Amino acid sequence: MHRTLQLLATLGSAAALAPIRHRRSTVVMGGAGDVKKWFADSGRGDAKPSGGSLGGSGWAQTGKWVTNDAQYFVKQTSQSYKSMFAGEAAGLTAMRLASESGGEPALRIPEVFHAADFDDGKGSFIVMEFLTMGRGGDAETFGRAMARMHLATPDDPEAASGKFGFPVDNTIGATPQPNGWDDDWIKFWSEQRMGHQVNLAGDASIDRLWQQLKPRMHEFFDEDEDIQPCILHGDLWSGNIGTAAGAPSVFDPACYYGHHEAEWGMSWCASLGSGFWAGYRELIPEAAKFRMRRPLYEAYHQLNHYNLFGGGYRNAACGCLEQCLGSLD
Repeated sequence: MHRTLQLLATLGSAAALAPIRHRRSTVVMGGAGDVKKWFADSGRGDAKPSGGSLGGSGWAQTGKWVTNDAQYFVKQTSQSYKSMFAGEAAGLTAMRLASESGGEPALRIPEVFHAADFDDGKGSFIVMEFLTMGRGGDAETFGRAMARMHLATPDDPEAASGKFGFPVDNTIGATPQPNGWDDDWIKFWSEQRMGHQVNLAGDASIDRLWQQLKPRMHEFFDEDEDIQPCILHGDLWSGNIGTAAGAPSVFDPACYYGHHEAEWGMSWCASLGSGFWAGYRELIPEAAKFRMRRPLYEAYHQLNHYNLFGGGYRNAACGCLEQCLGSLD
């Protein structure tokens, strides 16, 4: 059994995610007894929180737990394991396997040890390797490490056969992200990415622009262009990038297997400079229509931000769609 699927079989498969706009969760820091029990039952010994909260978001809270001989990173939420942590666990595992198999330099991805619901059903938790995170690092090394992950042969058999998607649905932020397998990248992006976010938005202007763009999606790709699935972090912005023991690291993903260029849809807030691109392009040269496709891949994330936060992201999303249409005229 492939290792990503083996992890899912161990942890339990994820349920399909309902498309709920502006989905938020009340953070819970209860369930400490469940976390403590897991450490004891797994043979890791007595564990306790250390140093207080490491931060969080509107839907999760994080902290460090310690035993006599190790440190662990624990994240808790009031949502179920299936809706929040099944996808994160599988995504981290898929990225770690791809990074380890791709050669050096490699991304440092935390190992996932466990994820489960609290016994009372009022939330869930995930336990993973604790990495002491820093910022900075060598930009070219980071670029090469990302390229090596993108070039790695997928661990998942569906992706290895040329299909786009992921073994489970997951979330991007708190937005449900469907990942059903499809061997047509344009169809996958149209239906499970753009169309999904447009439907969540329920906005007449956004829908009008999308209906104009959707039938012309094929024009963003050359007929002989060979789009192969690779593992994507899926939500790569500066807050999800760091260094661990000097190596580049990425975390808090929204993974799926897709076109490698879709990784840069969040580059508007990722501060990827010339050094990064020099390293990345050593291994993956820029495609002819890369710049034409950038607003198409950015539009998904601007739409997601609008669905999560509202406000000015509506104008940004419309701007991306208009830019896409303008590039086709």
